[in-house]
Amino acid sequence: MSGQPTYLVIGSGSIAKRHIGNLKKLFASARVGCISASGRRLSAEDVGEDTHIYGSIDDALADDPVFAIIASPAPLHVGCAAQLLSQKVPVLIEKPLSDSLERFSDHRDVLLAHKERIEIAYNLRFMSSALRFKALLDARSVGGISSISVDVGQYLPDWRPASDYRKNVSARRELGGGVLLELSHELDYLGWFFGEFKTAYCVARNTGALEVDVEDTVDALLVRTDRLAVNVHMDFLQRAPVRTCKVVGQEGTLIWDILNNTITLHSGRDEHRVLFEDASYDRNTMYLDLLRHFARVAEGTALPEIGLEGGLQALRLIEAMRTSAATGQVVNIGDIQA
Repeated sequence: MSGQPTYLVIGSGSIAKRHIGNLKKLFASARVGCISASGRRLSAEDVGEDTHIYGSIDDALADDPVFAIIASPAPLHVGCAAQLLSQKVPVLIEKPLSDSLERFSDHRDVLLAHKERIEIAYNLRFMSSALRFKALLDARSVGGISSISVDVGQYLPDWRPASDYRKNVSARRELGGGVLLELSHELDYLGWFFGEFKTAYCVARNTGALEVDVEDTVDALLVRTDRLAVNVHMDFLQRAPVRTCKVVGQEGTLIWDILNNTITLHSGRDEHRVLFEDASYDRNTMYLDLLRHFARVAEGTALPEIGLEGGLQALRLIEAMRTSAATGQVVNIGDIQA
């Protein structure tokens, strides 16, 4: 057993490497360890010279990790989480909770028994403009809401241009790729801003433009019990990246531009004000804030911001959208059970 406190990361992809770097920033005197999600032997070139490489979760458990971050492909999330939680190790699970409710159900009992030790890494909730946007919505700054629209898209080959995008997780069904899982941040923040939805109608398709085996574009209509509707568009195709949420209210229109970290209020045809703007915002800050918060969850001094039920809410919505896309029918989200 190491005499140092140990923090564990499972996975070695881009998000895992970000977490490894951030753990070293926040806990400079601690040991940061890593395990390959696939079981392959990692090297210092993969995860950094000063990262301790473990051969298995069992090996890492011998060092009694303070907590673990699960940054593996989505199909592996809940299995790893159950193994760690059964040994009392708190887990921060990268989004989404899992690739399917069926896979979650295989480990449901363990995860539910330790739900106070689980956080889902929907990091947008920690972004400065997101917090301001939610405060504006909670304050009814545009009055009663008439409609909501979400648009998120970026050309998949541009995400990580140094690698073959067709080999990355986002492009491969067996690794939990596709628009619905990869862009589920949008589905999480919609629940955070506006509560649960009653029905979903979704068209998801593979256009054939990217040589992948996952859906590359999604259009959906989500409706609350009070008939408030959200139009959602998500894709891997747009050459000019976009990520916006527009809320049309009786007294104005709010537009949250995530890529530019701005919030704009339109109150008339030629009247608009920028309510929030921070072009210099370092996007790594939200990841650091997430880790700071989860460290408090792990020590038992804070509750999860996005706990197990929040992760399940997003996953139920994904399952409802999948079912709708497969059947061509409106789906009652409440009928989707884990």
